[in-house]
Amino acid sequence: MANMLILEKLESVEARYNEIAKLLADPSVISDMDKYVKLNKEYKDLEPIIEAFKEYKILIRNIEEAKEILSIEKDEEMREMAKSELDDLLPKVEPLEEKIKILLIPKDPEDDKNAIVEIRAGTGGDEASLFAGELLKMYIKFCEKRGWKTEITRAMEGTVGGYKEVVMNVTGTGVYGILKYESGVHRVQRVPQTETQGRVHTSAATVAVLPEADEVDIKINPNDIKRDEFCSSGPGGQSVNTTYSAIRLTHIPTGIVVTCQDEKSKLKNLEIAMKELRTRLYNLEYQKQMDEIAKKRRTMVSTGDRSAKIRTYNFPQGRVTDHRINYTAYNLPAFMNGEIDELLDQLIMAENMERLKESE
Repeated sequence: MANMLILEKLESVEARYNEIAKLLADPSVISDMDKYVKLNKEYKDLEPIIEAFKEYKILIRNIEEAKEILSIEKDEEMREMAKSELDDLLPKVEPLEEKIKILLIPKDPEDDKNAIVEIRAGTGGDEASLFAGELLKMYIKFCEKRGWKTEITRAMEGTVGGYKEVVMNVTGTGVYGILKYESGVHRVQRVPQTETQGRVHTSAATVAVLPEADEVDIKINPNDIKRDEFCSSGPGGQSVNTTYSAIRLTHIPTGIVVTCQDEKSKLKNLEIAMKELRTRLYNLEYQKQMDEIAKKRRTMVSTGDRSAKIRTYNFPQGRVTDHRINYTAYNLPAFMNGEIDELLDQLIMAENMERLKESE
C-alpha cells in the first residue's frame, strides 16, 4: 500500500531530524553560535516533513488494519465498518503522497531571507514613473497584510510624481520566497492623464527582488570599499541639507555603488548602505546559480531575470495577466490594492510542479 520510495526518503529525513536534535543539545554545538543557528534552522525546516510522515504512517497503518479485518473477520457488521473506513481512508493516500513529494523537494535556502525590492521606471517617461509609484504602493499594502515591515532606503522621484527609482527593505517571515516571483518587467496599458485623444499608451517598470545577505553570507574587505559622505537632499528639515550624513559606498572590484541618505544619522545610513552592498554582491553569485537552473528547465517561474516581461496591467479592461503561467484575472483595482496572494499562490504551485517533475 505504502509507496516504498517515499518511505525510504522519509525515514532518511527522520534519521537526520533525530541526529540534529541530539546535536542541538551538545554543549560544543551550543557554544558555536553560527553552527547552532544553521542546525536549528535545518531542524525547523524538517519539522513539516516529520509531521507529514507521522500522518502518513498512521494513515497506512489504519488502512492495513482495515484490510486485515476484511481478510479474517466473518461478522458482517465488522466487515461493513472496515469497508466504510477503507472508503474513507484510501482517497487520502494520493493527495498526502503528493504533499510529501513537494515537501521533500530541496528548498531554496534563500527563501527564508528578508528581501530588498528595487523598482525602476522603464519605457514610458512620466507615465512609467507614476506606474513605478503605484507598484510600490501595491507591494507596501501586500506586505502590511502579511505583517511584514517595509522601509524605503533610497528614492528618486519622478518629475510629475511616482518614482524613477525606489529601493525598499522588506523584513518578515519567508519574505524572499514569496516576493521573488515579482522580479521582471511589469507592463501597464492605459490612457495617461495628459493624453487628449484617449489613446491607450504602454509603459513599463522593472522590479528586482534580491535576497538580503547576512554578514555570515558574505565577507567584504574594507579596503575594497570607497566611502564618500555628502549632504542629504530632499525632505526632512533643515538639518538634512546641512549635515554630511548621506553615505555613498563604491565597491572597487565590481564597481557597484550604493547610497543612503534617508536617515539623519550617518551611522544609520552607513548600516543601511552596507546591508544593500552585501546583498548586491551576494546576488551576483546567487544569480549565476539561478541562471544555471533556468537553463535546465523548459519554463522557469522565478529566474530573477530583470529583462523578462512577466506581467501586463490593462486598466481599460481592468485586467491583469501573468505571462509565465497564462494567468488572467479581471480584478485589477483589488490587485493594485495589494491583493496579489492568489496569483503568488499560483506561481508557487507552478514552480513546485516544475521542481517535482525534475525530482522524478
